[in-house]
Amino acid sequence: MSVNGALVRFTYPQRMLGRAVGINAVIVSMAAAAGPTIASAVLSLGEWRWLFALNIPLGVLAVSMAGFTLPHNPLQKRRLNLTGAALSAAAFGLVITGMQALAHGEASILGFGLTGLGLAAGVLLVRHERPSKTPLIPLDLLARPMFALSVATSIISFTAQMMAFISLPFFLQGSLGLSAVETGLLMTPWPLATMFAAPLAGWLSDRYSAGILGAVGLSLFACGLMALSFLDGDSSRFDIIWRMALCGAGFGFFQSPNNRALLSEAPRERAGAAGGALGTARVLGQSMGAVVVAFLLSAAPVSGVRHGFELAAVAALFGAVMSGSRIRRRIAEPEKEVEAV
Repeated sequence: MSVNGALVRFTYPQRMLGRAVGINAVIVSMAAAAGPTIASAVLSLGEWRWLFALNIPLGVLAVSMAGFTLPHNPLQKRRLNLTGAALSAAAFGLVITGMQALAHGEASILGFGLTGLGLAAGVLLVRHERPSKTPLIPLDLLARPMFALSVATSIISFTAQMMAFISLPFFLQGSLGLSAVETGLLMTPWPLATMFAAPLAGWLSDRYSAGILGAVGLSLFACGLMALSFLDGDSSRFDIIWRMALCGAGFGFFQSPNNRALLSEAPRERAGAAGGALGTARVLGQSMGAVVVAFLLSAAPVSGVRHGFELAAVAALFGAVMSGSRIRRRIAEPEKEVEAV
């Protein structure tokens, strides 16, 4: 997933980067839409273990296709940064594990201890990477305001997305009493709407500011999340479907322009680092969203789901403001093409 952004950057010229990101988002959304539907069909016929078993042939097929289709790119002559990789794994892994332990009510000493060790590893990681010209954690790219804002906005948006994704099954099955099959089908409109919105936003991002498009998308996303918080036991299937579709359309309209802005802000030879930052932002945001929902459900098992939707909406609105701040910054500092078209 992290290499994916770099491959898109190498495959398409700069003037078509937004369109390329949009096409990629369509494929991701199609797969995301198919996943819950296929899972619902599998669960209607067999037990949950088949959901994992089916990934084995799919994985073999993907690896086989990759060997023949993925493009080759110029390689940099540098050694693998084993120390940086170990510190990075320790920093992110320990912080997230420690926060999860606290959220699930495990021993406070364990939770705070793991979190503290993770933060210490993060400090060591920054100190280790700062002198490097091509650091594992792209400190050189994060020094660019537009790149840093795109990464931060991505983290916030994926935090909001995961808070909703985790809260939804609890609500649909716990509050509405729906089956696992119905839950999977009712979550499908989200990625389907993303599939339609992402390519349009990607095409527009080659012509208009990512700050504007991202702010519009996250505002729609926030409206959809807040609308989800008003669902109750009397809500119809249609009430759920249009809210899910609004969330997916808003998120898709944000994601393509934001990814384009992040990838295009990095020089071509640092495309791998930009793709890694994109992947890290996504996983970090999703992990934070999962932790927040765990805290909410531990504190309030009944109303925690509704609060999850509300907090996700607030996070999306904050992301919209952060995305909009890129407009003024871009006006103050005119966009520079990273490479010759």
